[in-house]
Amino acid sequence: MPFDLLIKNGRVIDGAGNPWYRGDIGIVGDRVAAVGRLSDAKALRVVDASGLVVVPGFIDAHSHSDGNVLAYREMESTLMQGITTVVSGQCGDSLAPVNPELREEAQKEMNASMPPGVEVKVTWTTFDEYLREEERKGLGANVAHMVGHGAVRIAGTGYGAGDPTPAELVRMKELVAEAMEAGAYGLSSGLIYPPGIFAKTRELVELAKVAASYGGVYDSHIRGEGRNLMKSLREAITIGDKAGIPVQISHHKASNKAVWGKSVETLRLFEEARARGVDVTVDQYPYTAGATSLRTLLPPWVHDGGVEKLLERLRT
Repeated sequence: MPFDLLIKNGRVIDGAGNPWYRGDIGIVGDRVAAVGRLSDAKALRVVDASGLVVVPGFIDAHSHSDGNVLAYREMESTLMQGITTVVSGQCGDSLAPVNPELREEAQKEMNASMPPGVEVKVTWTTFDEYLREEERKGLGANVAHMVGHGAVRIAGTGYGAGDPTPAELVRMKELVAEAMEAGAYGLSSGLIYPPGIFAKTRELVELAKVAASYGGVYDSHIRGEGRNLMKSLREAITIGDKAGIPVQISHHKASNKAVWGKSVETLRLFEEARARGVDVTVDQYPYTAGATSLRTLLPPWVHDGGVEKLLERLRT
C-alpha cells in the first residue's frame, strides 16, 4: 500500500533527543507510518526536503492567542512558525468562564486586543460552551487550554479587591471543576494582573487542589520577576507543594537589573524543590524581550473594581 505522503531526503530530528539523521518519512492519513530509508517506497505525493530539516510540530507552551484563534481560525501565523500545538489561557486570563452579568465587560476586554475592525462575539458562559464554540468551525492547529484564575475570580466574585467569601470560594472551585471536566489541562494564574494581584496564596492553593484532583497542572505568571523574584518563586512552589500539583513557571526570568545573575539561585531553588518531590518546571522566551500591558505599572488599589473604576481614578 503506498503512502499518502512521502517526505524524502530531509534532515530528520525526531524529538527524542537524538542527533539529526538523513531519512524519509512516510505518512498515511494523519499518521506517521514509517521513518527511515524509504527510497523505493511509493506515494501519492512526494516532497523533496533536501537541504531542509524535518521535525515534529513545535509546542508553544505559553500562548496568548485565545481570542485570535476565533478570529483567524486557520492560525496561519502559528503554523508558519512550525507550531502545531499552542497552550492558551495563560497568566490567569482565559476566555471562560464568563459571568453573564459581566459579559459586556468581557467583550470589551477581549476585543481591546484585536486588530481594528475585528470583533469576536462572546456568546459562551461555561468553559464547555467556549470549547464548543472553538470546535464549531474548527481550528488550524491544536489548542490545549488552561482555565485562568483571573477569569474564575471575576466569574465568582466580580472585579473587587477583597477576599472571596466562603460561598464565593466554593463557587470558584466549582468553576475550576467544570473547566477541568470540559477539557482544560490545568489552572493558570497571573499575579501581577488584576484580579490575580488581589489573591492570597491560600485562595490559589484551594483552586489548585481542584485542578490537581483532575490530574491538571498549575501554570503561573508569578507575583514578581524583579526584586521580589525569589519570594514569588517560593510562593509558586508552596502552591504546588500544598495542592499536590505540578507547577510550571511561565517565562522564567530575572527582569530587574537588581536581580541580574539570580538565575543561579533560582535554578538551585527548583532543583531543591524537585529533590523533595515538588514537580516544578519552567519555560523561557527564546529572545531577550518581553511585553505586557501598561496598567501593570499601577499599584494594586487602582485596579479595585475593574477597568472603569481604574479610568475614573486616573481622571483625578
